[in-house]
This record gives sequence, C-alpha cells and structure tokens, in this order.
Amino acid sequence: MQLRNRKLPRDAVHHPVFARFYARMSVTADLRGGIAAYREELLSGLSGRVIEIGAGNGLNFARYPGAVSEVVALEPERSLRQLAVRSALRAEVPVDVVPGAAEALPVKSEAFDGAVASLVLCTVRDLPRALAEIRRVLRPGGQLRFFEHGLAPGRALAAAQRVADRTLWPLVFGGCHTARDPLAAIAAAGFEVGTYRRLRIPERGLQVPSSPCVLGVARKPFTED
Repeated sequence: MQLRNRKLPRDAVHHPVFARFYARMSVTADLRGGIAAYREELLSGLSGRVIEIGAGNGLNFARYPGAVSEVVALEPERSLRQLAVRSALRAEVPVDVVPGAAEALPVKSEAFDGAVASLVLCTVRDLPRALAEIRRVLRPGGQLRFFEHGLAPGRALAAAQRVADRTLWPLVFGGCHTARDPLAAIAAAGFEVGTYRRLRIPERGLQVPSSPCVLGVARKPFTED
C-alpha cells in the first residue's frame, strides 16, 4: 500500500462515547434492521484495489467479494479503528486499517479502482473537500459506491432534519448531519451518478431524521472536462 504524508492529526475525530454506542447499535441494525443486505448490495461487483472511507467497526469487511485484491480502510476514531482491525483479521480479502480523515486521504492519486462511502458522508466536516479527495484517489472510470443518509423528500421530515442538525443530533450521533443531499454533492464533485435507489430505514414504523437513505454508484469520468 502506498501512503501519502498528509499533515493531519492521527486522531482527527474523537467521539469515544458515540463509538461505544455505535459499535453495539450497528451490529444490531445489521442483524435485525436489514442493513446487512444493503451492505451486500453496496459492495457487490467490486474488484481490484478499494479504499473505504470511515470504516467504523469494519462491518463491511466480511462482505467484500473475492475479486477485491486489497482494501485500504480509513477510520479516524481510535476506538472504532481498534474494532475495525479485529474485523480485518477475519475478512477473506486483505484489509489494511489506517488512521486518516476523508478530507485528507493519505494515499496517492489514481491508486484505486473503487471507493466505498457507507453512512459516513453525513459526518465529514467538509463534504466537498472529502468528495474531491475521493475523486483524486480513484483511477479514471473508478467507481464510488455510496450508502448514505440523505435529505428527506417530504417537507415535514426535511424540516425536522434541519432542526435536528442545528441542535443536538450532531453532538449525540458523532457529527452526523441528516439534511445533507449526498446525490447533489457527489454530482457537484464531478462524479457521473449512475444507478441508485432511495431507502427508508427502518422500512416500517416511526421515521427518524436518519431514516431516509440512498444507495447507489457513481463513476469518476474517464476524461476531464
């Protein structure tokens, strides 16, 4: 793996309380909330070298297809990164877990065939910069696979998301901002947005600000405009 020397603190994100909560909640959501099936769909068909942005506790690792030759998984939060290292040891494909933040990826340009952003673009501090970095490290034609929270299509829930984002939600949930529009941001960063579908999590019952999601694929253009 080829890393770049980027001037960024090793632990640019520090949410120890949220990390413990997320580690438990995410496993439950995978088993009972259907998230595992979305992870399978997200990663299906990937091949070659892949960079995963904000790997959390590494729940994607076991679902990478065998055609993936290497995963470089960045996780800025120390507690989650330690859990991700354990998950990497159980993965069937080589996974290297490293510290780093999405806004300053410590890898060389055009080094990866694919990138994965899974419930992380809502938490990055500078979304345009993070997406520019993802585009930088992808080879021309490389895919960005995304599974993200997003702005609700309905006015009432969208208004609730904006209120939540301005008050306690980011403080409680590790910097999450639910009213971001990942599709618009990905397109604005110069990606060609391909197929995608909108989801509601959970599918039934009470909706919360994080319920609206989108899952899909975008591509770095083969040629620059």
